[in-house]
Amino acid sequence: MPAADAETGIAPGTTPEHPLDLAGVGIGPANLSLAALAHPLTAGTGLTTAFYERRPAFHWHPGLLIEGTTLQVPFLADLVTLADPTSPYSFLNYLRHQQRLFPFYFAERIHSPRAEYDAYCRWVSQRLPGLHFRHQVDAVRWNPEHAVFDIDFTRLSHSGDGEGVGRAHARHLAIGIGTAPHIPEQLRPLAEAPTAPVLHSADYLQHRDRLLAAGHITIIGSGQSGAEIFLDLLRRRPPGKERLHWLTRTQAFAPMEYSKLGLEHFTPDYTRYFHALPEPIRDQLVERQWQLYKAIDHDTLAAVHDELYQRTLGGGWPDAVLTPGVTVRTAGRIGTTQLELHLDHAEQGERSRLTTDALILATGYRERPLDPLLASLDTVMRRDTAGRPQIDAHYRLELAPEVTGSVHVLNAERHTHGVGAPDLGLIAHRSATILNSLTGEERYPLPERAAFTTFGLRPARRPGAEPGARVPAQLKGAAFRSF
Repeated sequence: MPAADAETGIAPGTTPEHPLDLAGVGIGPANLSLAALAHPLTAGTGLTTAFYERRPAFHWHPGLLIEGTTLQVPFLADLVTLADPTSPYSFLNYLRHQQRLFPFYFAERIHSPRAEYDAYCRWVSQRLPGLHFRHQVDAVRWNPEHAVFDIDFTRLSHSGDGEGVGRAHARHLAIGIGTAPHIPEQLRPLAEAPTAPVLHSADYLQHRDRLLAAGHITIIGSGQSGAEIFLDLLRRRPPGKERLHWLTRTQAFAPMEYSKLGLEHFTPDYTRYFHALPEPIRDQLVERQWQLYKAIDHDTLAAVHDELYQRTLGGGWPDAVLTPGVTVRTAGRIGTTQLELHLDHAEQGERSRLTTDALILATGYRERPLDPLLASLDTVMRRDTAGRPQIDAHYRLELAPEVTGSVHVLNAERHTHGVGAPDLGLIAHRSATILNSLTGEERYPLPERAAFTTFGLRPARRPGAEPGARVPAQLKGAAFRSF
């Protein structure tokens, strides 16, 4: 897909009379996977796509690409392989182009370095047509006259300023705007002040040198990022002068559930089972299953313990405090250089205060709300009892019948599809499901079964296999038109 015209901001073929078949908002791993699997369909079906992203290039969690950290999923969980192992956009093909297949082979790795995954995705993004970086999508509206979505965007300069506006048109949308760092309400006043360092773990690497210069550092949060940051700081502080506190409200620095049968919660089988459950049961399950996706992998926990143990060999204990079961009740600043945290320990029923010079919030991420972008669809969007969008088995928002276009959401469906929604191992399957739904054909054959576990007494059917599965009206019995 050619870039947008410099004068009009309208990409060729995106007039209301000749719209794109699919427009994507956001270019993270989810939409990049969709773009990679959609590209081969251009020749066979005439499928036209474009994807828009406000950032200047693909970057995946740059603040957490700490040296030595790896993905928590095997390398097969790339953008395409679990849906199409023959794709030119696979991780193994990336290694071949980098002339690194043999080193990877002899390394006997199943989990690739996190920085390598970031580089791989950027490599794919640089080879796919139809990806428009520095394009900020401002609004999306349904155009009933032409039965298309109008997509208004702003083109951004290298400095991030707006330098022009444009409009694209598409029959269907894929919203992959991802997640945003979460800062608990009681800590937001600290994060917004400019003096002593208070930052989210997402920005860790950019500020590591400043943090290391601080006398005392506190990390809050017991997920994978909190553990990796604690370990990185521990390794970089002098023995006996670590001056680190690591606090979490969970009852333990708990290991990730990583047994082989436990991992089957990240299969399409479990996703189908979860989606068919009543809403109250789904909400209870997500809350209870935190150890499937919020805990720490075994190797990182072992590395933390090993590093602490090494620091006892000369006698004494490292100046590092690890305390679970702690809640930060309130927080404030002491002068211009220190912070004071007011702590509660529920099991002991005690309160305490902690003074620190720097604070890292490894407090996770939250799905970016769809409502600001899709405000014009509010009256036609079906919602659950908690006010969240209802999302069907094909990852489509459930909209009123008069909206004949589909809005697919990617990594905003944990409440309907379960803990696997943000997992890298399921993004290729989700992309294939979406493309099969859009084309009305099984362009990517998907497995009837992927787990040894049978979830439930009545297994849910694979999307597309159930009787009466919805196919967009304009696609029934026809391939995409070429423009």
